Amino acid sequence: MAAVGLLLAGCNPGGEGVRSEGSAGTTRAPQGALHTTPSPSAPARYKKVDAVKLLKHAPKVGPDVKRSLAKPCAADEYPVEVTYASLTGAKSPDVIVNVMTCADSVGIGAYVFRRRPGAPDGYDTVYVNEQPSVYAGVNKGDLEVSKQTYAAGDKVCCPSGEDVVTYHWADGRFSQRGRPYHTDYSKTTAGGATPDDDTGTEG
Repeated sequence: MAAVGLLLAGCNPGGEGVRSEGSAGTTRAPQGALHTTPSPSAPARYKKVDAVKLLKHAPKVGPDVKRSLAKPCAADEYPVEVTYASLTGAKSPDVIVNVMTCADSVGIGAYVFRRRPGAPDGYDTVYVNEQPSVYAGVNKGDLEVSKQTYAAGDKVCCPSGEDVVTYHWADGRFSQRGRPYHTDYSKTTAGGATPDDDTGTEG
């Protein structure tokens, strides 16, 4: 976690029929982030949550991420992005939370919370991924999780590629759906040569 820093910053993804709330500071979508066509229909009713409080009290959220939420990036703004979407079939929309670094917008935690009366703060944590550069979004009603990949010499801002895995909710949990796939990003040489085309491969 030291490699991505202790402070956080948010970004703002697209969504299809979902409600997203960005965080303060400079916002940007990670390179290779999910791109979906907005739905013409209004998002389902949702109850706005205090995402920082939810993360701090969730037993499944790791101590490193909790420590990184000890103070905001600037003023009272935390680098936490919240998306409300129907993933698990619950009566209320689920809550997808991404936590990122302030300086580089690198993901350090991705979570899905499912509404359940009687649970701590009213939500169960049904998905956790705390690998560096992780980012969670929605694709056609499923959870889609991306992780940027770095080759030797890559700067934090400029990963070489991205791995993407889709998860479907069934029998009370998320299970991987289909095969993961990998995309190599184009790179431009110092001499200004035309970059190679992106290549995508299934895992």
